[in-house]
Amino acid sequence: MSSFEQRCVNTIRTLSIDGVQQANSGHPGMPMGMADAAFVLWTEFLRHNPSNPNWINRDRFVLSAGHGSMLLYSLLHLTGYDLPLDELRDFRQWGSKTPGHPEFGLTPGVETTTGPLGQGFATAVGMAIAATKLSGHINTDDNKLIDHTIYGICSDGDLMEGVSHEAASLAGHLRLGNLVFLYDDNQITIDGSTELSFTEDVPARFKAYGWHTITVDGHNREEIRSALSVAHTVTDKPVLISCKTRIGYGSPAKEGTSGVHGAPLGTDEVSRTKAVYGLPDQPFYIDEDVLAYFRKAVEAGRHLEESWNASLAALPANKKEFLSQLTNAGQTIDVTSYLPVFEPDEKGMATRKASRLVLDAIAPHIPGVMGGSADLSASNLTDFSGHEVFSAQNRTGNYLNYGIREHAMGALMNGMALHGSIRPYGGTFLVFLDYCKPALRLAALMKQPVVYVFTHDSIGLGEDGPTHQPVEHIASLRSIPNVLVIRPADASETAAAWAEAFKRTDGPTVLVLTRQNLPEPRRNAENKASMLSKGAYVFAEPKQGRPESIIISTGSEFHIALKAWEELNARGKAVRLVSMPSWELFAMQDKAYQDSVLPPTITKRVSVEAGSTMGWHRYTGDNGVTLGLDRFGESAPYQRLYAEFGFTPEAIIRALGY
Repeated sequence: MSSFEQRCVNTIRTLSIDGVQQANSGHPGMPMGMADAAFVLWTEFLRHNPSNPNWINRDRFVLSAGHGSMLLYSLLHLTGYDLPLDELRDFRQWGSKTPGHPEFGLTPGVETTTGPLGQGFATAVGMAIAATKLSGHINTDDNKLIDHTIYGICSDGDLMEGVSHEAASLAGHLRLGNLVFLYDDNQITIDGSTELSFTEDVPARFKAYGWHTITVDGHNREEIRSALSVAHTVTDKPVLISCKTRIGYGSPAKEGTSGVHGAPLGTDEVSRTKAVYGLPDQPFYIDEDVLAYFRKAVEAGRHLEESWNASLAALPANKKEFLSQLTNAGQTIDVTSYLPVFEPDEKGMATRKASRLVLDAIAPHIPGVMGGSADLSASNLTDFSGHEVFSAQNRTGNYLNYGIREHAMGALMNGMALHGSIRPYGGTFLVFLDYCKPALRLAALMKQPVVYVFTHDSIGLGEDGPTHQPVEHIASLRSIPNVLVIRPADASETAAAWAEAFKRTDGPTVLVLTRQNLPEPRRNAENKASMLSKGAYVFAEPKQGRPESIIISTGSEFHIALKAWEELNARGKAVRLVSMPSWELFAMQDKAYQDSVLPPTITKRVSVEAGSTMGWHRYTGDNGVTLGLDRFGESAPYQRLYAEFGFTPEAIIRALGY
């Protein structure tokens, strides 16, 4: 079968070459180099059903080296996914299902959006955690219903990026025996040989992390088969198979060079390369017998799922019900009936503390919840009462100690959500947002309902000083499309914020919480905290007459705004007080509601938020004032900082011209 196998492998290569050439853009070298390994994996080891890409027990395949996307698109077409050949011809074109880097939700069979190197690798670790946890809950001694493997291909670039180091370290610590990565060890990056910057012993590093490592000739399919077979016998460690390959394999002029990494081969070199492969010089050529061989995956996949369904039918009823609950973890979850009630209290509490009390109340009612923190559980207060830590010893835990690995935490949460059996949330300080941002951005792009708990949200954290005081971060969050940012003003709004987070199914939610205590104000039917779902609402109206000015505030500054409103009303001034915990939720409301909260005729406005003023003018208008902080903070007790930086009732009153 060697000659026929070679035609199959070379067909993967030529489809990839042709897609890049037709687009006049792309990365042909990686698919050409990894075609042998991908062929063996996809035709002999990967358990999947092209007719049902969402089968819960399918093996997952993550192309972390997303620049080599034509490799994945070629495999998906050949093995019978709903990706016609015309889509390969439209590679990188407007409206196609074959974008430059794989995108989840766009292309059938693509498990995650990859592109930023290292993110796919770390996301796969999250998938492996989810699969391990699911099997821990569902499997019985005589029915190993959940037994799928997370496979991936990564590159030198992936393994240089810091996020992969964090994720690999945690995967080894957790002894994830259902994770196998093929490493495209071609020793070439865009700038040239990896000798320029990357000379470490990668397998030795992974062995130190606790991985099982194997090194093979990436163009010797027998060695690849043997390595993958061994990987299946290793159940207590993740596996890295280092494939020694030649980038652009088969190209007479460009094999082994950086010139084939990120540019088409060129018409003449395409012809010469196809001659080396022994295939016709025709664009997107596929032999009928080659296609028939790959398409065996369709019938094999149907059989796999039918056999699995028979095992599912034999599962005890309680396990079957629990499986159903877990595999619907990403759907809307209504927690309103479980929310605690917070009574008026001048002393109040920090919203991070209120958040923990909310989690204490709702987490027991969410089977798929998985909490965690980047080594800040005692500060973020994300560790709800009764949680169990997920570990190498406890596969059913619902809380994960990520360690000081914010980069990995975000990507792992994406993987858990994408797997479909976990509703993840994770916490760190808001100032460390930038460590999480690549993964948060991908969660927004993939529409995954992960929740970030960012605490210590302003100069209110005090003495730690400007290195830890996030003045620009909320503005940065609000700039990312499809991210829901909520900055609650008190414990009651914090409860309502969690309710919104669990309602959401189409993107990430960020809860921005305080370190310091905030008063719990008295509410009534008109300003109940559930109004948070509108994004902004009228908290208080003037005691006399119609409002002539508006104070708008969020989070920890709201109680300062409330004091200003009380003083102005005592003076007989007609002022409206608006709580605006979420710009994004407010933007979803119709114009009539928006105008009812912020009437266009009232132009005398002030916004109050201890952070960047960027964007606030859309709500204060040209005649309004934005009270914020467009500089770094200082190290001092937070009460002094608020006074020094002008976050006082008196400053708000002056800003309104009273």
